Amino acid sequence: MLFAAFLFSIMGVCVKLASDIYSTSEIVMYRNIVGVLFLTGVVVARRGSLRTIHWKAHLWRGAVGVTALWMWFYAISRLPIATGMTLNYMAPVWMAGILLVAGLRRRERALDWGLALAIACSFAGVTLLLRPSFDAAQWFAGLVGLGSGFLSAFAYLAVRRLGQLGEPEYRVVFYFSLTGVLAGAAGTLFEGNGRAVLLVGSHGLRGILLLLAIGLTATIAQVAMTRAYRLGKALVTANLQYSGIIFASIWGILLWDDVLGWTSWLGMAIILVSGSVATYYNTRGAPPARPTVAKANDPIATEV
Repeated sequence: MLFAAFLFSIMGVCVKLASDIYSTSEIVMYRNIVGVLFLTGVVVARRGSLRTIHWKAHLWRGAVGVTALWMWFYAISRLPIATGMTLNYMAPVWMAGILLVAGLRRRERALDWGLALAIACSFAGVTLLLRPSFDAAQWFAGLVGLGSGFLSAFAYLAVRRLGQLGEPEYRVVFYFSLTGVLAGAAGTLFEGNGRAVLLVGSHGLRGILLLLAIGLTATIAQVAMTRAYRLGKALVTANLQYSGIIFASIWGILLWDDVLGWTSWLGMAIILVSGSVATYYNTRGAPPARPTVAKANDPIATEV
């Protein structure tokens, strides 16, 4: 899991660097092309099948997942990388809140004050992280990053539903990647760059290497994360993913001299602790034996 978190932080670095060359839509498109090619090879090697009868569930998962991915990449490109990563890691908190509200409305559970306090503290952390000294452009990007975590929570719930329907992980991720290619291509066409959609856009060596790095690091991190959830304890593994915030902070200092103020560090720490508490509540009812990515609490794996 630590290796996966490290690779995800490198992916974030490459996304931020590539944003100087490509639009967010192009990055989403190229990143998912790598995923489609990789997963096609996996399906062929395993003699699996991409045939499904749950296309509506795949369509919903793809829509919310790709939108969350686009928003995440946009936030990373315009905010300090540690800030962009942290806002997306709010997904466990959002998911805990969604499940809590749903349970209260159906009168299936009582209000858990510990969870409610963790959710409230997490938003206090967001307020500290997006402190008033941010200019207007960063505030907008911050809200987009916060929205990416919110939609990632819905994407997780959609993945869990597909798992309950019996869909294998490779098929779920394949259709997500395919949706990402199509959505990224549509966004790129809307921006007026048809040559990029035909994969004959103007590429320099630096751009090609960054796009390959984004796709490869995301794919390898997905494999490592899947193995971590299969072999490890769900709660421990899910909390170790927050090491990605630390890696991203180090990259930000080394590459962009992102020396954050004490309020930002305090906000990140509050979000990290609140996310860990929410993760505990989300996973305590999970199956103890051999949990899969689809059943474990992971806001990032479902987006890769």
